Amino acid sequence: MGAVLAAVLAASLAGCSSTGGKRAEDRARQAAEGRSVVSTPRWTFAMVTHSGDGDTFWDIVQKGAKQAADKDNINFLYSHNDEGQQQAELVQTAIDKKVDGLIVSLAKPDSMKTVVAKAVKAGIPVITVNSGVAESKAFGALTHIGQDESIAGEAVGDELNKRKRKKVLCVLHEQGNVGHEQRCAGAKKNFDGTMQNLYVDGTNMPDVQASIEAKLSSDKDIDAVVTLGAPFAAAAVKAKRTAGSEAEIDTFDLNASVATGLQDKSLGFAVDQQPYLQGYEAVDLLWLYRYNKNVLGGGLPVLTGPQVITRDDAAQLAEYTDRGTR
Repeated sequence: MGAVLAAVLAASLAGCSSTGGKRAEDRARQAAEGRSVVSTPRWTFAMVTHSGDGDTFWDIVQKGAKQAADKDNINFLYSHNDEGQQQAELVQTAIDKKVDGLIVSLAKPDSMKTVVAKAVKAGIPVITVNSGVAESKAFGALTHIGQDESIAGEAVGDELNKRKRKKVLCVLHEQGNVGHEQRCAGAKKNFDGTMQNLYVDGTNMPDVQASIEAKLSSDKDIDAVVTLGAPFAAAAVKAKRTAGSEAEIDTFDLNASVATGLQDKSLGFAVDQQPYLQGYEAVDLLWLYRYNKNVLGGGLPVLTGPQVITRDDAAQLAEYTDRGTR
């Protein structure tokens, strides 16, 4: 009798294990195919950022957000404008559509304060991403996902000290972006040498290159250039060559081009804030809030960086930068 019961129990457990394993496999396959793995309602989430056109950083953010949206059965809407007032108008459009969740960046918080307050008043849960860590809580957002820009800048200052740099140019490509100012200020705070800011028009890459080239040509003591976005690192490398400078080119953010530059030594180091994670977690946390009223951070930001990436790290990350998720 005992043997029979044992056999029945074993068969039952095997059946449960088989069913559970199959369900897990089905969920994994659905997610890989871009299909939902949850049965919650098809909510609509909007992400509105301060990105300019052709910014590869935000392509990676979107990729993470879209993959999380597919998994969570979310209708995902994305819009962007690098002008504060226009970005605010896009947020108002999302409010008018009565979206179920809103993700916004606060690079220009003064322009966004009123419209974010409208979203919160309308009962739309808001998560801030990338820029606006200092304003997020005050504006009524559930949490902020990104890096602390001042801390990221300080990490750059420390790395420049390790590399024994003495005179550095910090290139800001978007005037009025508080995060960019914080990056350069943080770097200057920890850097033992001298650092000066160079403001350029990030929408005009030839102008960016020409401005950096002019500074490097006129001041041969500059031994490092720090750009605040991956696309501008390439312009700095070209400017260095044309100016005949020996300055090291370093940058914030990571993409396939930067990973290649780190490996061929045309770049010194990069500071990664994991944009894929910013997009993915923003959507996922909104879904968790709608589904289960979960909130992460405990009133503090959910940090995705900074991580200093060197030549050795780049080789390990090449697979992910090539597919556009790092």
